[in-house]
Amino acid sequence: MDRFTWSNGLLEMNETLVIQQRGVKLYDGEDKAKLDVGIVLLSTHQLIWRDLKNHECCIAIPLSQIIYFEEQAAGIGKSAKIVVHLHASPANKEPGPYQQSKFSYFKLSFKEHGQIEFFRRLTEELSQKRWESTPMSQPIPTATNSQTGRTRAVGIVGIERKIEERRKETEKNISEAFEDLSKLMVKAKEMVELSRSIANKIKDKQGDITEDETIRFKSYLLSMGIANPVTRETHGSGTHYHLQLAKQLGDILLAPLEERGGMMALTEVYCLVNRARGMELLSPEDLVNACKLFESLKLPLRLRVFDSGVMVVQLQSHSEEEMISSALDNVTDKGSLTAEEFAKLLGLSVLLSKERLLLAEKMGHLCRDDSVEGLRFYPNLFNSQA
Repeated sequence: MDRFTWSNGLLEMNETLVIQQRGVKLYDGEDKAKLDVGIVLLSTHQLIWRDLKNHECCIAIPLSQIIYFEEQAAGIGKSAKIVVHLHASPANKEPGPYQQSKFSYFKLSFKEHGQIEFFRRLTEELSQKRWESTPMSQPIPTATNSQTGRTRAVGIVGIERKIEERRKETEKNISEAFEDLSKLMVKAKEMVELSRSIANKIKDKQGDITEDETIRFKSYLLSMGIANPVTRETHGSGTHYHLQLAKQLGDILLAPLEERGGMMALTEVYCLVNRARGMELLSPEDLVNACKLFESLKLPLRLRVFDSGVMVVQLQSHSEEEMISSALDNVTDKGSLTAEEFAKLLGLSVLLSKERLLLAEKMGHLCRDDSVEGLRFYPNLFNSQA
C-alpha cells in the first residue's frame, strides 16, 4: 500500500477509462487497509481507488508499478480477490495514505462481484502497455493559473462529455440518413414519371410499336410497380376514390391470386400492393373499403372473412367445395395433418392452410385432436362411414 499516492481522481488528456467497479475494499497485503469500501477505476495508465462516501479520499498507482497479479477465489464468508504484486517503491514517490508497508502486494476484494471482467481488462492493459505509447499530459491548470494549458477528460465529467459527443455524432448520422431518404424520394418520383412516359408510349404507338418493344416496355413497368396509382389527389375522396381503387386492385391482384391458388391473406395483399405503389402508400382502411366493393363492381375477386376473423381476398371462381375437397383428400392421404404440414403440401401460408382445415371441420369432414403437441386434424370417420 505504500506505493499508492494521493490523487484527485481525474483522467489526463491521453488517458482513457477502461472499467470501473463498485463495492471494492483494499487490503495491505494480508491486512485490511484503514479505508472503507469504494470504487476502483482502471484506466490505460493507472489504477484508481475512490471512497464511496468521501470522494476527496482518492488514491492511485501507475500500472507500470505492477509486476504481475493473480486471482484468489471466494470462500465461505469471503469475497473473491485480485492479488497485485508490485515493484519496489520509487525514491521520489509522492505522498500517500501509507508511508511504508511490510508487504510488496495489495489485494482488491470485490464485495459486489465483477472481478472476472476486471481481471480480464487488467490483463489486456498490462499486455498492451498503452501508457508507454501515450504518456499522460501535464495536469490541467486551475482558474488561477495560466489559460494556455491542455484540457482533459475528468472523471465522471469526462465520461458525460464523451456520451454527449456520441449523441451529437448520432444526430449527425440521422440527419444525413434523412437527407439520403429525401434524395431517394426525389429519385422515386422521377421513376414514376418515367413509367408514365413508357405507358403513354405504349398507348400512342399501339400500331407502330413492335411486339418485342411492347414486352420490353411492359417489363420495365412491372419492375417499377404501378405506373399510375389511384390516389386521393387524382381521384378525390370518398366512394369515388374507393371505386377507382377497387378497379385497379382487381387488375393487379388477378395474376398473383392465380399463382397462389386463388386466395391471399389481406395482410399479404397489403404488402404486395404497397410494394407496387412505390411512394404512394395505401392505408389499411382504404384497402379494406376498396376490397368490399369487388362484388358490387362484378370483379372476379371478393373479400372473404372467416369465422376466426381472418380476412382474405380470393377469386370468385375459387369455390368452397374445392377447398374442402382438397383439405379432406390431403388429410385422408396422410392420415392426419397439422396446419404447418398442410401449408408445406399446398405451398400456402400457415394461416390460410389452417382456415381451410377449419372450414372442412366445420362442414363435418374433419375432426381435431387438440393436445400439448398442437392442433392436428383427422378424417371424420363417423361422417364417412355413416
